[in-house]
Amino acid sequence: MLDMKKTVPFERLLEKAGPSKYKLVILAARRALELSEGSPRLVDADQKTKPSIVALREIADGKVFYKIKKQVKESKSK
Repeated sequence: MLDMKKTVPFERLLEKAGPSKYKLVILAARRALELSEGSPRLVDADQKTKPSIVALREIADGKVFYKIKKQVKESKSK
């Protein structure tokens, strides 16, 4: 039986992370890595809960999001 506190609906994740499931995967993977390296958790979770699950819950709760960086084009001088 699944524990509803540990599961996160996929549709809710897509609403928070944007329409791209690929961006969601990258965001969750990066946040899970941060958590495994010791970053503080932004949601209430048992210490036994895996970093990947905590990352997904943080995304679903709107505590973690991605920011698109603007790329500066370098112009060539003549």
